[in-house]
Amino acid sequence: MGSKRQQTFAKMERERRVKEKRALKQEKKQNAAAERLAGETEPVLGGDLPEGEQVEPVEGQEQEEQLGSTH
Repeated sequence: MGSKRQQTFAKMERERRVKEKRALKQEKKQNAAAERLAGETEPVLGGDLPEGEQVEPVEGQEQEEQLGSTH
């Protein structure tokens, strides 16, 4: 039977960095979820606009909406 090859320091270092990166990513996700639950941040997409603010239609979009409603 052959003997096991010893793991290199480079491989151990790579694995350690991957674990640290995953831990940081998980921590960021948990912080973001906590902020959403606390209501500290507003959703970026699909969120309500503050009172008095309106989104300007993209050029040509208004015409398409009018054409679409007449069909």
